[in-house]
Amino acid sequence: MENNTFPQYFNLTMFVKLGNYRYLAFVLCLLLYAFIIFSNLVIIVLISREITLHEPMYIFIMCLSINSLYGSAGFFFRFLRDLLSDTHLISRTACFAQIYVIYTYASYEMTLLGIMAYDRYVAICQPLNYHNKITSKAVSKLVAFAWTYPCFSIATCVYLSFRLPLCGNKIPKVFCANWPVVKLSCVSTVINNLVGMVALITTVFLPLAFVMFTYIRIILICRKRSSEFKSKVVQNCLPHIVTFVIYSSTVFCDVALSRIDLEALNPFLAIILALEFVVIPPMVNPLVYGLKLAEIRKCVLKVFLRSEPVKTN
Repeated sequence: MENNTFPQYFNLTMFVKLGNYRYLAFVLCLLLYAFIIFSNLVIIVLISREITLHEPMYIFIMCLSINSLYGSAGFFFRFLRDLLSDTHLISRTACFAQIYVIYTYASYEMTLLGIMAYDRYVAICQPLNYHNKITSKAVSKLVAFAWTYPCFSIATCVYLSFRLPLCGNKIPKVFCANWPVVKLSCVSTVINNLVGMVALITTVFLPLAFVMFTYIRIILICRKRSSEFKSKVVQNCLPHIVTFVIYSSTVFCDVALSRIDLEALNPFLAIILALEFVVIPPMVNPLVYGLKLAEIRKCVLKVFLRSEPVKTN
């Protein structure tokens, strides 16, 4: 096998020539990344320090924020550097490392949203059994599964892609992605496609179907209950629903974007559609939970206003 079938560098071709505007773009993106770090760190620190927030729902929210920091780091460190560079070559090793980080981030997000839906389902539909089912041990197992399974499934996909002999090195994105690399293959990719489909179904579609199932059950329960009960359910579930809808929409856009001819799109539109997958969820999640959940909002106000500790029932 010739060495040129395993290129040492990939070329990210979606970057457009911004001229002197690249410095403005760099500053804006740097500020955006700083906001993502700050807002998610606030959520993590508050939940870890406030005893009143040491409950399953808040632990899952903290895991989402940790995942946001993980995924955004895998993207922004390289992206900010490329904004100031005239060339957009990335080494083979760095490219596959970025693929692994971004894809595990995406999978973690969906599996975490799935177990959060289960938590809300038990709390609303089986309230008398909630503390028996959602114990500290159960939370630990659910979080461990949400992190462990995607870790190995994505590693398998990336390993199979890494072994493929390639007939090119151009990736039409602003970050490395698995499907564009697989499309460069000089040989059959049947195994890659099968393994990728299994990983996609188990880490995206199954959690997606489970979330939809839990909320259908919750809606059916709410139909028979009082207006006050419905109001409490909406207050508790709305942040999760908003997060889930936003993330599902960005994933859909990214999948659709990888299946179309990007050269036919306006380059700025193509970049925006590519960026939303790794930018919007980490930016929006802490805002949604920080503004919508009363306990987190109280703790934020307590920290910034330096008030006395807030007592909760």
